[in-house]
Amino acid sequence: MDLFEEVIRLRREGKRGVMATIVHTNGSIPSFESSRMLVKEDGTILGTIGGGCVEAEVWAAAKDVLKCEAPRKMTFNLNNEASYDNGLICGGTLEVFVEPILPQPTLYIFGGGHVSMSLAKAAHTAGFGIGVIDDREQFANSERFPMAHEIYTTYEDAFEKLKPNASSYLVIVTRGHRDDMRVLGWAVGTEAHYIGMIGSKRKVLSVYQALKREGVAPERFENVHAPVGLEIGALTPEEIAISITAELIAVRRGATGVTHMAVSPQKAVKVSTR
Repeated sequence: MDLFEEVIRLRREGKRGVMATIVHTNGSIPSFESSRMLVKEDGTILGTIGGGCVEAEVWAAAKDVLKCEAPRKMTFNLNNEASYDNGLICGGTLEVFVEPILPQPTLYIFGGGHVSMSLAKAAHTAGFGIGVIDDREQFANSERFPMAHEIYTTYEDAFEKLKPNASSYLVIVTRGHRDDMRVLGWAVGTEAHYIGMIGSKRKVLSVYQALKREGVAPERFENVHAPVGLEIGALTPEEIAISITAELIAVRRGATGVTHMAVSPQKAVKVSTR
């Protein structure tokens, strides 16, 4: 199996993994320089860097590398110990570079107005891929959103083609309650990592209640960030975009101690960003 093709597939599906590569050898070792091993997030291994305890230690380290999303270099001195590598008598040094394989987070913005334009710019600068959805071609186009790699001009087309996953972030900033409700009803049934919706607490609550009457279970709204964005007193489209982008980053990085206002179907409560 071509490990690089598997890396591309993982990133396309929004999944993570770890690539371990032998970058330096000295003496007798149970493998060769540039050998690679891919560890998927579920612990599955593809490829090999020689087997034995070296591989086992790298596999164990992969969890920390994914947690921190930061690479590390590991050095092994085999020291002619048969017990060290499942009976393979080696007398060399082995250096392994262990790096996380991370999909690019993608932000899908539903709505093509002024807030959306500012949000696309800010989020793109922060490293997010951008997708834009609006049912007005004069609002959803490459001139207004030159950084967008996906643009949809009907919500139905987007609902059919988009398959949000663990690296997908959805922000709902359409021009009205009706479209907000349609999009949110679809969004809470996806596997998106983040869902946010703009609007006052009253508006958010009315959307929740309307969807509840249509049969959407209240617990589906528990992880929705609405009103969207961190509390920084934002007023202008540009400030609101920064507030939302800051929340996207906080969620992506697993920041703690950051708060946003969330509205449940029953009442408004203040919760920590998870």
